[in-house]
Amino acid sequence: MNDQANSVDERYATTPATLTNWSHQDTTWMLGLFGTAIGAGTLFLPINAGLGGFWPLVILALLAFPMTFFAHRGLTRFVLSGREGSDITDVVEEHFGVKAGALITLLYFFAIFPILLIYSVALTNTVSSFMEHQLHIMPPPRAILAFVLILGLLAVVRCGEQVIVKAMSLMVYPFIVALLFLAVYLIPHWTGGILSTASVVPAPSALLNTLWLAIPVMVFSFNHSPIISAFAVDQKRQYGAHADERSSQILSRAHLLMVVMVLFFVFSCVLTLSPAQLAEAKAQNLSILSYLANHFDNPTIAFAAPLIAFVAIAKSFLGHYIGASEGLKGLVVKSGRRPAAKTLDRMTAAFMLVVCWMVATLNPSILGMIETLGGPIIASILFLMPMYAIRKVPAMAKYRGQASNVFVTAVGLVAITALIYSLLS
Repeated sequence: MNDQANSVDERYATTPATLTNWSHQDTTWMLGLFGTAIGAGTLFLPINAGLGGFWPLVILALLAFPMTFFAHRGLTRFVLSGREGSDITDVVEEHFGVKAGALITLLYFFAIFPILLIYSVALTNTVSSFMEHQLHIMPPPRAILAFVLILGLLAVVRCGEQVIVKAMSLMVYPFIVALLFLAVYLIPHWTGGILSTASVVPAPSALLNTLWLAIPVMVFSFNHSPIISAFAVDQKRQYGAHADERSSQILSRAHLLMVVMVLFFVFSCVLTLSPAQLAEAKAQNLSILSYLANHFDNPTIAFAAPLIAFVAIAKSFLGHYIGASEGLKGLVVKSGRRPAAKTLDRMTAAFMLVVCWMVATLNPSILGMIETLGGPIIASILFLMPMYAIRKVPAMAKYRGQASNVFVTAVGLVAITALIYSLLS
């Protein structure tokens, strides 16, 4: 086994100098990962996380980095353990067999594709509302607006994976600036908010129950598993035997940026709004930006909120498209059909356009249920599958015995059981 590993290392070896020099491409991927993770879910995180009270929020804040970093590093290592150029569906088939590969490919697609539909609806709603309430112009018919918006994003997709990542990384800059602006803007309005619950230390059973139900919210607010497969494939192509080390560096910087930015925004919001106001925002099914715009009646926030939401949704749409298209192509190939690469790309884009457009036009009200149904599947692929592979796959044996493996497995089980409990309730 060692001889085989050494031969793989030699085949993909790159010079140490290539690894030590942080490149522009590394920065682009770091921001691309950030862009996929930090999207529309971030705009609801202050509400969901803040309702649990002060101490659960503090504990979740401390767990945020290790929960997200170790899980995504494990999934990256899983994809890296396969042959060069193999995406996640190919690696599953390589390690676990054809039937398991087909099953995981199916689950992978149905975990990510519904989220793409959610973003299609959210994007259409955001732009329509912005045109009507802020620009005071009548938006075009919903079918036309949805078609134009989705077609515009798919035009970016047609330019290729590297262009998608580049576009997402560019969109991250205004999003970071906007989040910082809002978080800083709220500082003079801090009233203590959630601090009113700091003097009340919950009983251990109540605290554990709150954390159990809140962990999935934190996990999926930072989730960027749909782009991990493409990220790992590119890292192996760029750095060969050093791909694990460099991808870990990129992931750690991306997650540090995510955690610092998002938690600053979350704490600024929950220090401004009382627990009763957060509950009101949840009851009204509003994002934190919409609620703040109504709360302050401020023209700046009224204009900034939908623009920030548009950027957040658009870049997350692009990142999730990579994962959804990868899963759909895998399903087509594993069904026995072998169309040419360009033909398969066009078929995938056409399918995505038609389905996303239809759902965005219909504007269904069951999106939260769809997202919840995909949650346990995403948690299984992100947390449990890589840890199982470390135990069973010889190519990943070098990662055995690490404490982070136990931590990731535990968080994955907590997230899955909490999601299933919420769904059944």
